[in-house]
Amino acid sequence: MKKGTNPKAAAAVVAATAALVAAPAIQLADSIHFTDVAEDHPYYEVISDFSSKGIISGYGDGELKLNKSISRAEVSIILSKILELDSDNTALPFTDVEPDAWYTDSIKKLFSNDIIIGKNASIFAPETEVTRAEFAQMLLTAYDIPTEETTLPFTDLNSEAWYMPAVTALYANGLIKGIDENTFAPDQPLTRGDAVWLLANTHKQFSNIDEEEGFSLSIMHTNDIHSHLDDIPKLVTAVNEVRQEMPDALLLDAGDVNTGTLYFHEYKGQAELAFMNLMKYDAMTFGNHEFDQGSSNEGHKALYDFVTDANFPFVSSNINFSKNQYMGDLFSDISTDTPNDGEIYNSIVKEVNGEKIGIFGLTTEETVDISSPGDIEFENYLNAAEEAVQELEAQGADKIIALTHIGFDDNPAIDNDQQLAANIEGIDIIVGGHSHTELAEPVVVTSDAEDMEPTIIVQAYQYANFLGTLDVEFDENGVITGYAGDLIEIAEQEDDPEALALLATYSEKVEMVKNEESGGVAEAELPNPRISDDSDSSISVRNSETALGNLITDGMLSKAKEYNPDTSIAVQNSGGIRTFIDKGPITIGEILTVMPFGNTLALMELKGSELKEALEHSVSQTPNESGGFLQVSGMKFTYDSSAETGNKVGTVEVMQDGEYVELDENKTYIVATNAFAAKGGDGFDTFAKAYEEGRVTDLGLSDWENFRDYVAELGTVNPSIEGRIVDTANQ
Repeated sequence: MKKGTNPKAAAAVVAATAALVAAPAIQLADSIHFTDVAEDHPYYEVISDFSSKGIISGYGDGELKLNKSISRAEVSIILSKILELDSDNTALPFTDVEPDAWYTDSIKKLFSNDIIIGKNASIFAPETEVTRAEFAQMLLTAYDIPTEETTLPFTDLNSEAWYMPAVTALYANGLIKGIDENTFAPDQPLTRGDAVWLLANTHKQFSNIDEEEGFSLSIMHTNDIHSHLDDIPKLVTAVNEVRQEMPDALLLDAGDVNTGTLYFHEYKGQAELAFMNLMKYDAMTFGNHEFDQGSSNEGHKALYDFVTDANFPFVSSNINFSKNQYMGDLFSDISTDTPNDGEIYNSIVKEVNGEKIGIFGLTTEETVDISSPGDIEFENYLNAAEEAVQELEAQGADKIIALTHIGFDDNPAIDNDQQLAANIEGIDIIVGGHSHTELAEPVVVTSDAEDMEPTIIVQAYQYANFLGTLDVEFDENGVITGYAGDLIEIAEQEDDPEALALLATYSEKVEMVKNEESGGVAEAELPNPRISDDSDSSISVRNSETALGNLITDGMLSKAKEYNPDTSIAVQNSGGIRTFIDKGPITIGEILTVMPFGNTLALMELKGSELKEALEHSVSQTPNESGGFLQVSGMKFTYDSSAETGNKVGTVEVMQDGEYVELDENKTYIVATNAFAAKGGDGFDTFAKAYEEGRVTDLGLSDWENFRDYVAELGTVNPSIEGRIVDTANQ
């Protein structure tokens, strides 16, 4: 995006550039709605656009009165505005046009440009209705529409009449029709609605105000696939079908391709990458879960392999990889128009049909708390974005895409797409991820500052359920003039044969592992509810006690006691519980899908006061969801979700000798959790302090194996919600 003079009128008033999807183009302006123009009215988009630009206005009662005839004065106003004619001091010869009338200036502009004439030499008749023939003549003159020989179907026209060249020209160019198949009705008054529609179409087709043509950019986008590959052959079909229509469309991913299913557990990103290479992605940025393996014995070797084997470049503007033994050599802190596949750049410039498109990447600073980046560092996203935009503009890119994994509406105190759009000038498009947001239509954010252009934000939910599409129309200055976007539902697509064959090479092993039984049997389904699910419920594993959370923490406590009998409490961050367990035999596949991160069991020595601090952090976002919300075993507590953050926790009791007793804030407790949380993951600074002080022991026991052993030992499992965590605001 570059600053420049806006085009004199909408280049995409009626329809945007050729769209990836059958969606109307939206003009970038705040719509003014009229009570008599419903959203499903065929003129709705055009009227919204014209009203937002001040080209048309309604009546005091809030109506536009579409079917009311339009006067010569009103036509003068809208024509002079859309053509943006300069003021003129030409003296009018019309005796019925008062010097200070509301329409006089517009009539002067049109008259001096030979676009409009009077009824005769001295009479303009401003209040007289405009006929269909008169308006056709005005448009012919205003837009210099080429006349063409064609046979008209209308039987009510006089072939020698003054209006014939205009009617013929507009009809030949597909701009005008009759009131029925054989009747044009040249003397019939034109309605306000028809005038707007006809003017919009004519202006779009014949406006020569902009010397250079605009540019159309098409994008396909995905985010938060999380190793859900079973429907990937359908995604491949959708991508291929779009490319058949739009071969130059970019394909971008906004991170968290990896982690979440057995495909990642078995292949560490190589299966996911095989399909990305097949689909020929143009660029990707990193999600927080790309760094989940950082605490494993191999460190970021799997991520290194994922990057180096990619047939596309990565963009990352706010991550410092330099200290990491694997990733440091892959990163170049530069902006380049000649990126190599399998390498990481601050930003890149891609050329599409001769136009320079800048792309840079951002990853949430929360990654330090919610993943395992180790010595990989994260910098402020706004500072990084501003520098990236400046660098891209210096290279001549005036159409800039931010490929982000910071969330559409995440905590604004940390980072999110809407804050990015409002604070950083020069970003045209944000292709986002992280918050798993289903943006059925693009969202436009405009800063209050007059000199900031709008930014379009898109996001395509999760798990390859959708392929996002976006078409954007730019003028010659890189300023957005229109857009259209949609989400293509992947479940409705056919499987691509090549992709289906490729999936078979990975799925056989996954199916074998998935179907192995653990030895435990669930008497009933163990849900893992989320507010984002198709439900009106406000209950979530990330803000409430769940039966599955109880089962997992009971298993952690049981295993921890084998190594330290003094362990009395276990806690599990809910962000580490990824899905539900079905009724019946519990398979290895289910367990690995529930607990996919390869965490290990750790023991912490905490004062009671520190434990209470951790509980305050756990409920700090309630009633909203938080991955740091703790499921617990060996204790119970109350909290008030309506209370002030930092003062939500009420009573806290710990199981001692078979009964609950009040937490002793001065006593030291042995608390089991996963190594991720024990090192301060999900923002648990209290745990991080204990880790730094040597009060944490990582037992090195795999969380999923511990859980497998626990349910096998139980045989039949039927956990319930026991009142371990109670929100008193709901009582």
